[in-house]
Amino acid sequence: MRDTTTMVFLGRFVPESFAEFMRHRAARLSLEASFGTIGPERIEVEVGGDEDLIDMFEMACSLGPIDCLVLDIYREAQLR
Repeated sequence: MRDTTTMVFLGRFVPESFAEFMRHRAARLSLEASFGTIGPERIEVEVGGDEDLIDMFEMACSLGPIDCLVLDIYREAQLR
């Protein structure tokens, strides 16, 4: 089933590094990703695609690149 959700990642980020990491993971999972806020403590991304793959994206990003630390993640569901 196709789903769209906004994920908010909170933590300590090197913004460019985490954004590139997310772009790469989204592409590998055939997901669409568009960024909102990208900062050193908060990153928002809208992700669209298969529900199970979005869950996998969240898991992969929770581990993040070595130079970033994810402390919390929450989702804001989107209706489309």
